[in-house]
Amino acid sequence: MSTNETVVVRSALDRINAGDLEGYLNLYAEDAALHYLPPGLPGDKAGARMFYSMVMSAFPDLQVNPIDFVTEGNWLVLRFGMTGTHNGDFMGVPASGNSFSVQGITILRFENGKCIERWSETNMFSLMMQIGAIPIPQGN
Repeated sequence: MSTNETVVVRSALDRINAGDLEGYLNLYAEDAALHYLPPGLPGDKAGARMFYSMVMSAFPDLQVNPIDFVTEGNWLVLRFGMTGTHNGDFMGVPASGNSFSVQGITILRFENGKCIERWSETNMFSLMMQIGAIPIPQGN
């Protein structure tokens, strides 16, 4: 993989951090297979548009920042940190005003400078606890 894909991903992160959804979506090929989207959403660029519209509405100050990049062939793995403030409805949870900070990892496969396939895992359990959707366990 050339450094071009790393540059493309960094640019996409800059776009999402600036609130530019369409700029972020330039990361994906039109027929990209996106395996990380919640059930009920299409697993393609249209599904990503729907998902990130919801996320950006719920967390208008969303920031996604790279921690590590690993590349091999046409694959890029990114470990990232994500922060924001819960100021809108998120997956049926009304705005709490709570801030969150979680980490995740994503695996992207590229062709011709575009992501054609992606898997991603984010610590959503921790995010849901931090925004008050799930009670935080109390120690003894």
